[in-house]
Amino acid sequence: MTHIITHPTPPVPLNPGELLPWVVFVGLISLMTLYFVGAEQGATSLIRGNSVHEFVHDGRHLLGFPCH
Repeated sequence: MTHIITHPTPPVPLNPGELLPWVVFVGLISLMTLYFVGAEQGATSLIRGNSVHEFVHDGRHLLGFPCH
């Protein structure tokens, strides 16, 4: 019987330069999501019609945004 013993590799520290693009990306996605759930189809509407409002309607109520 052969036993394979592996040793864990030490953790590699992250540089702020490596992490910054991901932080910016997640921040932009979060702001876009917050806009579409909270403000789209209101006074600052970017998309015509009622489809975005209907798609995120329950999410608005869940997060406490008034919509009607």
